[in-house]
Amino acid sequence: MRLRALLETDALGLRLLGGEDELDRTVRGVMTTDLRDPSRYLSGGELVLTGLAWHRDAADSEPFVRILAGAGVAGLAAGEAELGDIPADLLEACLHHRLPLFAVHETVAFATITEYVVRQVSGERAGDLAAVVDRHRRLMTSGPAGGGPEVVLDLLTSDLDLRAWVLSPTGRQIAGAGAPLPGPLGATLAGHHLAATRTGRRAPHRAAVAGTTYSLFPIRNTGRGAVPAARDVRESVLSDWLLAVEADASDWPAARLDLLQGVTQLIAVERDRRDAARTVRRRLAQEVLELVQAGAAPAEIAARLRVAAPVLLPGLGVAPQWQVVVARVDWSASGQAAAAGEIASGPVAQALLEEILVDPAVSGPDSADRIAVAHTGEEAIALVPLPAIVTALPESESEGGDAGRADGEDADALAGEPGLHADALLASVREPLSAGLADDGRLTLGVSAAVHSAEGLRGALEEARHARRVAAARPGRVCAAGHHELASHVLLLPFVPDDVRRAFTARLLDPLRDYDRRHRAELIETLEAFLDCDGSWTRCAARLHLHVNTLRYRVGRIEQLTGRDLSRLEDKLDFFLALRMS
Repeated sequence: MRLRALLETDALGLRLLGGEDELDRTVRGVMTTDLRDPSRYLSGGELVLTGLAWHRDAADSEPFVRILAGAGVAGLAAGEAELGDIPADLLEACLHHRLPLFAVHETVAFATITEYVVRQVSGERAGDLAAVVDRHRRLMTSGPAGGGPEVVLDLLTSDLDLRAWVLSPTGRQIAGAGAPLPGPLGATLAGHHLAATRTGRRAPHRAAVAGTTYSLFPIRNTGRGAVPAARDVRESVLSDWLLAVEADASDWPAARLDLLQGVTQLIAVERDRRDAARTVRRRLAQEVLELVQAGAAPAEIAARLRVAAPVLLPGLGVAPQWQVVVARVDWSASGQAAAAGEIASGPVAQALLEEILVDPAVSGPDSADRIAVAHTGEEAIALVPLPAIVTALPESESEGGDAGRADGEDADALAGEPGLHADALLASVREPLSAGLADDGRLTLGVSAAVHSAEGLRGALEEARHARRVAAARPGRVCAAGHHELASHVLLLPFVPDDVRRAFTARLLDPLRDYDRRHRAELIETLEAFLDCDGSWTRCAARLHLHVNTLRYRVGRIEQLTGRDLSRLEDKLDFFLALRMS
């Protein structure tokens, strides 16, 4: 049963004080205590009832609630008979630890609540336990060695009538039973899962999409390819798979939840096998990268590429072209993470880039067998043979976005180029990845042009790195840039020191911003439109819905406040760069 059901039962006399967002937690039992430390008697999922005899002063609430939250209890119900109103410090501690807090009216006995919960939970368990135990046994004998995750998911469908899919962090389907999950729905579910994981909520996570409820279970990667002993959720959140089940698991008994946990463990074995198979490709990429960065002779690099090509392009023998993609994940240092040391971003970027480079239309755990990714320091570097993936430019990307291309780019010309295009690369993964990056993470990517020989790889690597720096100069959680943007003035902006940027933009734009704040004159907006219209008075006035004389007055005010002349090319360029860097 869920906590929410307790509030809907008037006879229990419960009043919610805090934790409304956590009311979908499952209650698996009940316990009454007035011990200051009841941890030895807690196993998780309990509704804890307390008369507050342990509460002597405000300092007692924090350690008591911390113990309950650490034990995984479902909620806390405090009686009003002893102290009257529930202490404010207890409510504050519960809010801090995301623990739902109820007040129990003094006329209601704890025995009444206990009897109700026990009756509800026991009834659910009695009807399900024997069947679930048998299914668990059959699942354990039908694991990856018996046919892969599809066999396990088929058994869930046939025996429990549950439709389930294994999804990557971007929402790409790895495995499924029955009809495939539509791509946009997979991305939405992955986004829900990543967002819930970042907030620290306990799994399974509940997501309602288009009137259908899904339960999302994390699949922890604990094998040889896993990120070592994550000290922070950010070290693993972007690399773990998830199991999406078309059902609301919040009311499930413990035995059925244990069954699904067993399923995720079986699938984790498959993930380990997949990562082990990638070891050879990662080693090849690392060897080529080291030769390129060390300035090795082209003949030596070409020999290594001849070894890599049959592995990455089975049956082709030699790759006619290669591309390089560079990715970096950056996190803001905060609190516990900062004290524990910097987050290891290199392995996370490596696993994430391996996923991003997979064609989203291709399902299955081995669809990335043409991608070789190494990591060095905090960045991941992919060596992509062509034809490995040919990504057409989606029409939906023609209006830009976080990963948008440079102004004035010819989309038709790009669509005809072979290989990867930066803006199309993240089209299907930007939504879920942004949820996982939350407010403190950024993913930036750079894509090189295709090169035809070993001699071009060093230049391609530098080109991809420069493009990534261009992407990093843009706002947004997920940004990408391609080689075609490096001929633009935009290339110069990432290399301007931050203090120079700030001084330059402040000198030119602060007088206009101050004037706008005082007079609501919209001088900044007018300046942007004037430059965008190439100084055309007529077009700019039409865009802003102004009379030309009003526009001339505003431009004159801009020139007066800044001491610049917008008829001069040099001053126009200074304003343009200041707006781009602000």
